[in-house]
Amino acid sequence: MKKSFKYVMLLGLTLGLVACGKAEESKKEEKPKEDKIIKVASQAPPMTDIVNVAKEEAKKDGWDVELVQVTDNIQYNEMLKNKEVDANFAQHKPYMMKFNQEKDANLVVIQPIYNAKVGYYSKDYKSVDEIPDKAKIAIPSDVSNEGRALAILNEQGLIKLKDGVGFNGTLKDIEKNPKQIEFLSVDLLNLAEAYNEKDVAMVYNYPAYIAKVSLTPDDAILLENTVDERFAISLVAREDNQDSEKIKALKKAMASKAVKEYIEKEHSKTAIPAF
Repeated sequence: MKKSFKYVMLLGLTLGLVACGKAEESKKEEKPKEDKIIKVASQAPPMTDIVNVAKEEAKKDGWDVELVQVTDNIQYNEMLKNKEVDANFAQHKPYMMKFNQEKDANLVVIQPIYNAKVGYYSKDYKSVDEIPDKAKIAIPSDVSNEGRALAILNEQGLIKLKDGVGFNGTLKDIEKNPKQIEFLSVDLLNLAEAYNEKDVAMVYNYPAYIAKVSLTPDDAILLENTVDERFAISLVAREDNQDSEKIKALKKAMASKAVKEYIEKEHSKTAIPAF
């Protein structure tokens, strides 16, 4: 009986050790699942639409692009800075650089995607020549877009900016204002509402935002003539992840033939591919 008991105990111990050994081997063979989800913050059409087109392209290479839609021009950069998303698609380079400067961030442009057709809109006037003296004109309050808005007016001769300021001009850089225009600095997201104000003669805006009042660049009385590629709406990531496999895959999808054809077919009135 004693020998039999010892035999059973030894057999059980041996089997147990074998089982443990196999379990350990199994654990070693198990590889951690690769993270194939790419989170992209964006705000409004056509930007969000383009992300969804790129999503289908990324699927072909085994990646899942997750759109994180926000409601303002702050969250998408804050989320990227704080590593809550992998990239964003909602801005041009000058706006991004201003954020970097103000927030001590390290965001970088990965790929320009499209140039938005920006310009001025008026509910009361059909041409710039009709704009009266001392008229009120609404322009963006942020520095990067303010400069672009003023450059268009300078190009048309409505104002004269200091030589050499280009798209970096501010209200302080206006040397001549023959019509004595009164400028209203308005947050970019509120410019569409300013269009309907009774005492506002003209409003600068982007297609994505002026669409709120059912307008397109075809309705503008003044459009930007010179395209500055710095203002292309771009895919943005961080310095620490710009060379990652995720961002490489996302760049490929965002700059794909499918995205270019989508912009040309569905948004030809408002955007021009930048790649």
